[in-house]
Amino acid sequence: MQPQEVELLAIGAGPANLALGIAVEELAPKELAAGTLIIEQHDDTVWQRGMLLPWTQSQVSFLKDLVTLRNPRSEYSFVNYLHATGRLDEFINLGSFTPYRSEISGYLQWVASSLSEVRVEYGRRCVSIEPGPLENGVVSRWLVRTDDGGLISCRNLSVGAGRDPRIPGELAGLPDERVIHSTQYSDRVGRLDPAGIERAVVIGGAQSAAELLWATYQRFPQARCTMLMRSIGLNAYQTSKFTNELFYSSFIDEFHAAPAETRRQMLREMHVTNYAGLAPNMLETLYREMYQERLQGTDRLRMITMTDIVGARMDGDEVVLDTVDRKTGRADELRCDIVLLGTGFVSEMPELVKKLAAATGTGEATVDRNYRMRLPRSYTANCYLQGVNEATHGIADSLLSVLAVRAQDIVSDLLARQGTASGEALLANAL
Repeated sequence: MQPQEVELLAIGAGPANLALGIAVEELAPKELAAGTLIIEQHDDTVWQRGMLLPWTQSQVSFLKDLVTLRNPRSEYSFVNYLHATGRLDEFINLGSFTPYRSEISGYLQWVASSLSEVRVEYGRRCVSIEPGPLENGVVSRWLVRTDDGGLISCRNLSVGAGRDPRIPGELAGLPDERVIHSTQYSDRVGRLDPAGIERAVVIGGAQSAAELLWATYQRFPQARCTMLMRSIGLNAYQTSKFTNELFYSSFIDEFHAAPAETRRQMLREMHVTNYAGLAPNMLETLYREMYQERLQGTDRLRMITMTDIVGARMDGDEVVLDTVDRKTGRADELRCDIVLLGTGFVSEMPELVKKLAAATGTGEATVDRNYRMRLPRSYTANCYLQGVNEATHGIADSLLSVLAVRAQDIVSDLLARQGTASGEALLANAL
């Protein structure tokens, strides 16, 4: 495979880089758009691939799509997607601001297929990112290697591949086929025989864990499904309109300018708005089903709260989870056929980014206000990190809410860093 050379390479064809692709086409010179490539490890663009269940809905308004908050007149809006696919009347009649997850996924694929200048290439997984050679004391390019043997050289890089799944260390000794993280659920659950699963345990106490529990309960009609959590019980998302103002793009400047300890306090208090809660309809569904089971004298669906997992092992064909009740200190065993993880993602930078930071000698990866990674002065190559900057840009950084405006911030920074009068003029005209 011949090496490729592009101006901007975006890793991951998810919402972050698709929003960036739109912004490049709408705000930047045509030469930059034509020199932009998005690579995706899968063969298509799918949102929340592992949990693309037919009844799941987005928790975010359709108006917070890839472009509307930046450019309401864009042809790449969710409303125009509905119009182009002949479904606008039906969606309006539904009377909901929150589309089904499958609709968002379809919208993303439509955008990826509709970009006129920016290219999207599938089946290409990034395996490493290296600084380019030092020339005249300057590193001006990145070298990105892909699993198909390809080598891509680029001046500008955008990493939007998401965080790494959180796998509890206590489960490290279990066979891979007995542990399924939510990011793998839709793919791997289809390989299991519904009659062969009699006991399933879901670990976690928030939305993804609840969705895993409900999906597993429906798919395996003979299985006893248990939800195991450290918390005291399930809670609804905090959805106050006052709280939701903290998800505005305009709040990023305020958050970024705050002292580090203040930012940590805000993140702690905002945790229940996204990571520690459930959608009200999911809570209602689970409670009513458990009520019906008690009424009928069945016991397929249950929850174990305030409990830690302290170890895990195989005993013949059974998975054995060693648990401790946090209220009483009592040790116990929970035996099952399969373990499902609604444990979310690690809060640290992804391994790919950590390795990149180590290769550049920067130590810990950090970004400036415009999402550009802080690099040694010898670097004129730029790297932008998307969706992993909650510590500096707020809890909305990993959500759809800020995609459109964040893409504008990155493109503006790219144009400004051309370092020429023509670059400054292009930036002024674009904005």
